[in-house]
Amino acid sequence: MKRFLATALVLLPLAAHAVTPGEMLPDPAMEARARAITSELRCLVCQNQSVDDSDASLAKDLRVLVRDKLKEGLSDAQVKDYVHSRYGDFVLLRPPLKMGTILLWAAPLLALLAGGLGVWSAARRRIAPASPGALTAEEREKLRALGVEEARD
Repeated sequence: MKRFLATALVLLPLAAHAVTPGEMLPDPAMEARARAITSELRCLVCQNQSVDDSDASLAKDLRVLVRDKLKEGLSDAQVKDYVHSRYGDFVLLRPPLKMGTILLWAAPLLALLAGGLGVWSAARRRIAPASPGALTAEEREKLRALGVEEARD
C-alpha cells in the first residue's frame, strides 16, 4: 500500500494540467478540442510550456479565449488562426516554415553540423600532429654549441 501511495504521489503532478474546473467546458467533446488546441499554443510568459500546462495568468486568459471561440462555433483551425493573428508565430509551439522562421527550423541541423565538424577537426589533429619544420641555421648553431648532433632523416 505504501509503495502504491508513493508511486501515485510521484506520478500525480505529471498528469496534472493547469486547467481549473471552472475553465472546463461541460461538453466533453468540445473540452477535448479545447485541450488539443491549447496544447499546441506556447505560453508567452513561461515560453517552454504549452498554454494547457502553464499556471501563468496569461495562459489562463488564452485557455478561456480558446473556449469562448469554440462556444461561438469556430472550427479548431479558425481558433488557432485567431490566436496566431493576435500573438504572431511565437505563440505556436510548431511555427510555420517561412523566411522569418527558417533559422529556427534550421538551428538543430546547424548545431549538429557544427558539432560534427568540431569532432572531425579534433580527431584529425590527434591523428596528424603538426610536424616540426626544418631547423634554421641559427638553431643548428645552437645545437652544435650544446654538443647535440642534429638527427637526419
